[in-house]
Amino acid sequence: MPSKKTNDPRHQRRIKLMQLLFAHTFVGSGEPDDLDQSKKDMETIEQVLSELEKIDPQISQYAPERPLADINQVDLAVLRLIIWEAEHKKTPKKVLIDEAVELAKEFGSESSPRFVNGVLGKLLMDN
Repeated sequence: MPSKKTNDPRHQRRIKLMQLLFAHTFVGSGEPDDLDQSKKDMETIEQVLSELEKIDPQISQYAPERPLADINQVDLAVLRLIIWEAEHKKTPKKVLIDEAVELAKEFGSESSPRFVNGVLGKLLMDN
């Protein structure tokens, strides 16, 4: 069943950004050929990647039971994107958490929505 957000352009952009971050996990600095990429999207990805030294320790702090290397790569891409957006955009934190859970439902494993919600709920609401 498609999400209510299927036609929301903000949701579609977050999907694309999450997919680019996920792809970066496997191809490094190369750009995946099968994803339509705008210059703005690539700039956003570069910004997120440039802040991983700040973002990843936050994830580790709020998910101490899972070392970063053991976190599902989709979940990690979602968390990185949403944490970056929380720092750089004026999107309400509850909206970001809801969006992250939706992305986790669409692309992650069965346990992804709960994990992403738990980490972001603690991280974003504590700050």
